[in-house]
This record gives sequence, structure tokens and C-alpha cells, in this order.
Amino acid sequence: MASGPRQKFDNPVIEWVDSRLPIFTLMNKEYGVFPTPRNFNYFWNFGAIAMVMLVTMIVTGITLAMHYNTSTAGAFDSVERIMRDVNSGWLIRYLHMNGASFFFIAVYIHIFRGMYYGSYKKPRELLWMLGVLIFLLMMATAFMGYVLPWGQMSFWGATVITNLFSAIPLVGDSIVTFLWGGFSVDNPTLTRFFALHYLLPFVIVGVVFLHVWALHVTGSNNPLGIDVKGPQDTLPFHPYYTMKDMFGILVFLIVYVAFVFFMPNALGHPDNYIPANPMVTPAHIVPEWYFLPFYAILRAITFDIGIPFTDIVFIEAKLGGVLAMFGSIAMLFILPFLDTHPIRSATFRPWYRIALFGFVVVFLILGVCGSKPAEGFWVPLSQLCTLLYFAFFVVAIPFFNKKEPVAELPPSIHQAVLTSQPVAAE
Repeated sequence: MASGPRQKFDNPVIEWVDSRLPIFTLMNKEYGVFPTPRNFNYFWNFGAIAMVMLVTMIVTGITLAMHYNTSTAGAFDSVERIMRDVNSGWLIRYLHMNGASFFFIAVYIHIFRGMYYGSYKKPRELLWMLGVLIFLLMMATAFMGYVLPWGQMSFWGATVITNLFSAIPLVGDSIVTFLWGGFSVDNPTLTRFFALHYLLPFVIVGVVFLHVWALHVTGSNNPLGIDVKGPQDTLPFHPYYTMKDMFGILVFLIVYVAFVFFMPNALGHPDNYIPANPMVTPAHIVPEWYFLPFYAILRAITFDIGIPFTDIVFIEAKLGGVLAMFGSIAMLFILPFLDTHPIRSATFRPWYRIALFGFVVVFLILGVCGSKPAEGFWVPLSQLCTLLYFAFFVVAIPFFNKKEPVAELPPSIHQAVLTSQPVAAE
């Protein structure tokens, strides 16, 4: 449904197809001559990198599904068979296993870029919210995928995380029973998780389509956070940013395949190479690294919430942890409505910039806390960092909206670009 005049193509086959279904005209409009701000930096590569990783995960996942056994009796052995007997099965499995981590790395950097440069601000609120929805779907897909090898961490991770839903009043136990397909984590659970793990990536593709559509409606943000004022502020997407994206993707893939070939298990847990045993509980149950900050927030709530010095409890510790964990993601979802400061980019917001880097440090510390046993020093540290995490959204940002001084913005993108270029000596 390309609007406007259709483009003529020299290739007769492409011209024949396009005259009947103008898909090549649409592609050229949206990815060829599409105007983009001329001052993008390499942070803008990570949207394309995330797209490449999504395709990689789908292709390798479909290949693995052809050899996977969805029964508790055969799941672990089928993964070992893929690693040992299927031609290049070890490579496909390691690409998929490490691909999940690198997909999250790309998305975390993409989220940081959006927060630093204010890409969630008007008119891109819906674009941002669709991105957070993609993040949630990724988390659900990754969790279910982690269960499929049916090792010790897979089984006990599934048991612990699904049990969290039992804390929800009235309907919690019914939700857990539905997720399990019975009264414990067993064969029906594995079958359901496999079906959902296979389906959700295609749901993610659909939401990514909406995400990109919203981007092309509102246009891209830029490092200065100022609006495009004319054609002098833009460049066509191709060849300028296709080449820049390809370079960024190549560098990212070099690091990715280095992990795949030289340290494929560095980001995993050794206990998951032990077959699942419901009778033996691991000494320390931990999720994958990309869940650790949220896992630390979950465990930070160790106290009931109620009326002091009475037996009246409104929110038990378990439910409080679940609410805090989901609330930490909800903060990202409503960020466009919390941050109403008129300046987008943190380049011109000194207080917000410092607070954001502090927020990143807090997030990393939460990740370390999540990897440690919930005892001793790590519990109060998790509680402190959880408090700081939420304070960034509900205290710091509203304060900055009213009080933060800002630096002077450049008049336009092209003038800022020209003044930043070195001038040749006469």
C-alpha cells in the first residue's frame, strides 16, 4: 500500500512484480530514501543489531526444534544428542544459547540509548511502550527457553519462578496450576513451555513490525534531541546508515562468535549440565544473568507490609517481592509520562545525566546481588539498590522536571554537525 507515485525499476522482473504489488517501491521509500537525522552515532546501530539477533534466534531455534524431545524423560538426552550426534548441532545450540545473551545485551544498550537521549518523549511515547512490550516478551521467551534443556537449573528455576504467581490473591494458585498443567513442574509444563517458546518469537516479530512502523511515522530521534527542521538536517537511510549499521553489526557479530567458539559456556550455569532431579535442590538457584537485577529486586522484599505493631498485614513479603519485580519493569513502561522535561537529550541535562549513570551502576550492582545467595551483606545491599532504582523514577525524575537547569541547545542539526567538524588549514 505504497502512497504516492510508484518508482520505475530497470530490472524487468522487479518492475513486473512492483507494477502489480509495489513492495519494492515501499521498501525504497521506507529503507532507501527515508530521511534520517544526519548526526546518528553508533548507539543507533543497536536497533539493527537486535533485529539481526532476533532472526538468528528464530532460525537456530527452528533447527533445534526439529531434534528436540518434549518429554521430561527425553529432553535432556535430546539436547545432548544435538550436541554430539547431529551434524553441526553443537554450533546451532551454542549460537542459540549465547544468542539469547547477546540479544539481551543489544536490547539493554538500546534501552539505555533511549533513556539517555530521551527517545521516549513526545511524540514517541507509543514507540517506547512497544519497545518495552518487546522486552517483556523477550523475558518470557527466554525464561521458557531456559527450562527446555531440563537440567537442574532449568527445573528448579521453573519451580521457583512459576511459584511466584501463587502469591497473587484469589487467582494465584489457579495460575500456577494452569502454567504447570498439573500440580507440579512435570511433563505438561515442559510441553507448554516448548509450545510457547516456539510461538512467542513470532509474536515478537509482529510487535517489532509495529515498533518500526511507529518509528517511521514519528521519525527518529537524534543525539541532540532536537527536531528536524528541513532537508539539510537529514540524510537518506541508504547508503549512509545501511553501511554504518553493517559495520556495527559486523563488530557485534565478531564478539558474539568469539563467545560461541572460544567460551560458549561462560554465560551459562554448570548445574544445567546435570539432569533435572526433583529430589535434589541446588545449593543456590539463579536465573540467567540478564534476569539477575530483577531477581535481586524480587528477593529484596523480605518483610510484610501492614500496620506496625499489629498483626494486620496488607501485603505479604512474597507478594511484595512479585509486585516490586513487575513494578520495576512498569516504571520503564510509564517513563514517558513521568519525565515531562521539555529537553530530550541528557547531553543538555547535567543532573539527569549524572542520575542516569548512577541508575546504571545501581542496576549492575543489583545484577551482582541477584547472583549471590540471599543472605548476609547481599540482602541489605539489594534493598538499598531497590530503593534507589525506584527513587530514580518516582523522586529524581519529577524533581528534575521542575528544577533542573539545562544547557543551550544548538539551533539545528546541520549547524551542530558543521561546527563540530575540524576546519582544514588554509
